[in-house]
Amino acid sequence: MTTTADIEGAEQAAADRTPDLLYTETETELRDSVRSLLAARCRPEDVLPRADATGDTVGGDTQLWQALAADLGCAGLLVPEDDDGAGATFREAATVAEELGRSVAPVPYLGSAIVATMALLSAGAHQQLPELARGDVTAALAAGFATAPGDEFPRTARLSGPRSGDSHGGARLRGEVRGVADALDADLLLVPADGVPHALYLVGARTEGVHRTPVSSLDMTRPLCDIEFTDAEARLVASGPAADQAFQLALLAAAAGLAAEQLGVAEKCLEMTVAYVKERRQFARPVGSFQGLKHRLADLWVSITQARAAARYAAACLAEGNDDTPVAVALAKAHCGDVAVHAAEECVQMHGGIGFTWEHPAHLYLKRAKADSIGFGTADHHRAALAALVNLPGA
Repeated sequence: MTTTADIEGAEQAAADRTPDLLYTETETELRDSVRSLLAARCRPEDVLPRADATGDTVGGDTQLWQALAADLGCAGLLVPEDDDGAGATFREAATVAEELGRSVAPVPYLGSAIVATMALLSAGAHQQLPELARGDVTAALAAGFATAPGDEFPRTARLSGPRSGDSHGGARLRGEVRGVADALDADLLLVPADGVPHALYLVGARTEGVHRTPVSSLDMTRPLCDIEFTDAEARLVASGPAADQAFQLALLAAAAGLAAEQLGVAEKCLEMTVAYVKERRQFARPVGSFQGLKHRLADLWVSITQARAAARYAAACLAEGNDDTPVAVALAKAHCGDVAVHAAEECVQMHGGIGFTWEHPAHLYLKRAKADSIGFGTADHHRAALAALVNLPGA
């Protein structure tokens, strides 16, 4: 017979296992520092030229990235202190991603400081971590931006055999990878390649045999590129099950980081919209006083609050290595993706005519939200994955 004490004990045990999703003092200080830097260096007028990127504006903002990576140490948050990093957790990394989403910052934080770094950490490849942590170089996982957690190990690149004179243990790769994010300006490429066994290889992005072609995409603040390998020299990082594990962990981190970024996009869209409807007047009163708009904004606020809980929980699970991580990430990416797109659409619509102009930054957030909704798995993909993970009938 179950007693009251048993129920209270079970509730307490569940509470002990539940992470605290409130921002810690460290996270708050980090958030404030990043927000202050972005307010000074990543204003809408700084980002707008990259929305129609051509010539020198194609790619990321290298000066802004250096300030974030080197001055604030954001590039090395996930890198252990022994490797010149901050030794922080994924919670701090996700906090930075939120702020970058709020400013649609054109920097390779997601691809280098989260995705590639997590893959290298999982593979035990610490040699490149110090220079990544210092911001001296950036890295990218050579997988399509739409690749989702649970997808099969890519086979688009393959071993082509060493040449005479190559160092012992070296390899060369041949193949093409399409639609890779944060790789256009990267110094290092972490390439999944087919072989016996399949493996992850590290390739210098500027070495002979590597050719990158920019791809026109909806969100040019996160440029994509196609990468062609023509007998490019590579170094083995991990093979077989270790490569699979590193690849999947990187994708989980990518989806969780993108969910945090989507949260930031949604929060900023709501703030911009509320500020505007308080000022814009029609029929001698602020348009924000109209009941129809108030209800839409209230519903959006509720959705964003739910998205914050989901994104924070996913980050906490990754930080702790929780067994619930795949479920938390699938839930966060599915919900935050829809909320960010909805918030951006409401932002454009409630700004009226000015919201549809090229000069207003609303379209930057809509493009980032739309592009992010595809990145590392669509909402539908993650909902299907979530159903399978929790054994919902008919999944």
